[in-house]
Amino acid sequence: MPATTTPVKRSFVERGDVRIEVLSLGTGPLVVMIPSLGRPAEDFDDLSQRLANAGYCALRPQPRGIGGSSGPMKGITLHDFARDVAAVIDGHGGGPAIMAGHAFGNFVARTTAADFPKLVKAVVLLGATHVWPVPPDVRASINKSHDMSLPVAERLQALKHAFFAPGNDPAVWLDGWREDVMHMEREATESTPRDEWWHAGSAPILDVQPANDVMTPPEARNRYRDEFSAGRVTMTLIPNAGHALLPEQPEAVATAVIDYLKKLG
Repeated sequence: MPATTTPVKRSFVERGDVRIEVLSLGTGPLVVMIPSLGRPAEDFDDLSQRLANAGYCALRPQPRGIGGSSGPMKGITLHDFARDVAAVIDGHGGGPAIMAGHAFGNFVARTTAADFPKLVKAVVLLGATHVWPVPPDVRASINKSHDMSLPVAERLQALKHAFFAPGNDPAVWLDGWREDVMHMEREATESTPRDEWWHAGSAPILDVQPANDVMTPPEARNRYRDEFSAGRVTMTLIPNAGHALLPEQPEAVATAVIDYLKKLG
C-alpha cells in the first residue's frame, strides 16, 4: 500500500428498492471503480489510495449482495447495474466521472458509458477480456477458483491458471468470492445483448492489458483498438500480470491509470 493513507468514508445511495454502499477516498475528480466477477470493492484498496494521493476522489460502490449493498439479484441486466452506478455519480456531484472496471467490472463500466454518456468522461478497462467467449478450460478454472468445497491446492491451481502470471502468488485471491453475486452478474451479462454495451458509447478508453492474461492472448490484444480506432482507444501493457492484475502489479496499474487521467485533464 502507498505510504500516505486517507480514511475511507462509507455512505449509501438509494434508488427505489436498491441500496448501494459506497466506499470513498480523497477529493477531486470522480473515479468510479467496479470489481471483477463475484469480487468485492476492497479489491481496489490499493488503487483507491493511490488515486486519492494523486488528487482524485475514488468511489467504490459495492456490488449488490456485498457489504451494505442490496437490491434485486434475479431478472436483471447490465443496464440495472449501470443505473446503480449513475445513482452513485449523481449522489456525489454528478460527475462526469471516470469509469474503471476490472474484468467483469468493465462490462458495467462500458454499459454506464453507453447508457449515461453525460455522466462518464472516460472508461478505463483493467484486464478486459478480448477473446469471446472465454475458452472452456479457462471457464472451468474460473469456476473452480471460487468453489469453497474444493481442496485449497486445487483452487490455487485453478487461480494460477485463470488469473495469475507465472511466479505470482494466487493465494491472495483465495478469499473474497461471493457465489450468489457471481451468479447474479453472469445472468445479467447473459441477459444483455453485447452490442448494447460493448462500444462504451463514445467515451475515450484506456485499455490496460496484463501481458500474461489467458483471456487476452497476444494475437487478441489489438482487437478493441482496431475496432474503435487508436484515436479513441489507448493501450497499455502491464508485464508480469495475469487477469487478476490488481494484486499482481498495483504500482504499474496505478501509474498507467493516473498518467492517463492527467493527460485527459
